[in-house]
Amino acid sequence: MRRVAQVIAVHPEKLAAYRELHRNVPEPVLDRIRRSHISNYSIHLLGDRLFSYFEYHGDDFAADLALMAEDEATRRWWELTAPCQVPVPEAAPGEWWATAERVFLLE
Repeated sequence: MRRVAQVIAVHPEKLAAYRELHRNVPEPVLDRIRRSHISNYSIHLLGDRLFSYFEYHGDDFAADLALMAEDEATRRWWELTAPCQVPVPEAAPGEWWATAERVFLLE
């Protein structure tokens, strides 16, 4: 299993819209996430930063993410959520959600 933690900022004026979108995530989007071998997925908010955590249980993370990016329902969902978000300064070039480094784990 691979644990993934990521960070992105949210436009303060879009925060209410972002929360509302996530009150009713379309089932096809949730299904694609599950079929991409992702579980235990959550998004948390602190100030203007969103923190996501999920566990990946597949064999080819890049391929599963590519399938997700090709999924029409997911693409429509991202068209709704992307205007609410802005990459953090720590994001690598071309990176939307910046991947956080794990510095501690207790199992």
